[in-house]
Amino acid sequence: MDIFLNAAIEEAKKGMAEGGVPIGSVLVVDGRIVGRGHNQRVQKGSAVLHAEMACLEDAGRLKAADYGRATLYSTLSPCDMCSGAVLLYGIPKVVVGENRTFRGPEDYLRSRGVDVVLADNDECRRMMAAFIENQPDLWYEDICE
Repeated sequence: MDIFLNAAIEEAKKGMAEGGVPIGSVLVVDGRIVGRGHNQRVQKGSAVLHAEMACLEDAGRLKAADYGRATLYSTLSPCDMCSGAVLLYGIPKVVVGENRTFRGPEDYLRSRGVDVVLADNDECRRMMAAFIENQPDLWYEDICE
């Protein structure tokens, strides 16, 4: 398994252990993790701390050239907000753990030149499917499908 996707999965497990939504993300620049995050909507009562946003916050201020060499790993397909951050910062590659339980605007990212790679990871899918089944009210709280 990809060590960076595995790190994102570990972040998702942290979120789940804290009673939150099990989605994790890491930002990698030049083969090194520079930011980590997991969804913290529940833990911090936040409308915006999705895993990818928490990861970017953890990475701190980076230069445009750093973002231009970055890959964002997420256990779940990024939503519109998180995809917007990818475009805003010019992150050229996103690795998606799975997109069967939720699919964000992957085609739009691709149309804007982002290399979106689907890992279709069983552990990511099982984790999200179980969460959605066990806590549908929490999942659909901010997801409009």
